[in-house]
Amino acid sequence: MRVIMGTASLGSIWAVFLLPLVFGVPTEEPTFGESVASHLPKNCQRCCDPEDPLSPADTVNAVPPYVLPEVRPYINITILKGKPGKNGTRGDRGSQGIKGDKGQAGSPGSSCQTHYSAFSVGRKTGLHSSENFLSLLFDRVFVNTDGHFDMATGRFVAPLRGLYFFSLNVHSWNYKETYVHIVHNEQAVVILYAQPSERSIMQSQSVMLPLVPGDYVWVRLFKRERENGIYSDDMDTYITFSGHLIKAEDN
Repeated sequence: MRVIMGTASLGSIWAVFLLPLVFGVPTEEPTFGESVASHLPKNCQRCCDPEDPLSPADTVNAVPPYVLPEVRPYINITILKGKPGKNGTRGDRGSQGIKGDKGQAGSPGSSCQTHYSAFSVGRKTGLHSSENFLSLLFDRVFVNTDGHFDMATGRFVAPLRGLYFFSLNVHSWNYKETYVHIVHNEQAVVILYAQPSERSIMQSQSVMLPLVPGDYVWVRLFKRERENGIYSDDMDTYITFSGHLIKAEDN
């Protein structure tokens, strides 16, 4: 009985040691990738493997990958302008400032000299034309500063170089022409004319002339080619001749 049990126990022990030899020692099951890689040729590489696998030594000395810096956008709000707002209310007026210092006196200006020359004369007698031109003489003086108008000749003589204004007023005669000139020296410059009419009316003419000292201006009645005349009477003054200096030209 002891022999049998001893033999049986010994057989069990040998079975423990012989099973791995017969069936092999179980190991960790390889993964699919490892299984496939073990069957690839030496120089073959899978498409999913890295192109240049690092060796253990390279792994230790490998440079860490470059990390991009974080970029944060910056917006300058000063350039973002909205629509202009409404104008505010006007502020109160400020207090009056301190009075400034008195300025320097300016340089003296040039001396101002005023020149005058004016006349106005009238005639109370009518006049009819003759064979020649007739100078219109006057018998009444309204204004004659410094005697620049010569009553004997009926001429105004310019005392200064400058611009002068002249005006002539006459009364036409019934059924007669009125034909009168204002003359500068011996040249007629303007005409006063009225056609014959059954009514007698006032007529006027005016002109501005540049004159030099010694120039003269006068009025003449046209010579007799037609029935020509101007009317006046002893009661009223219908005929007047006036003139004055507008602006003297300094030498």
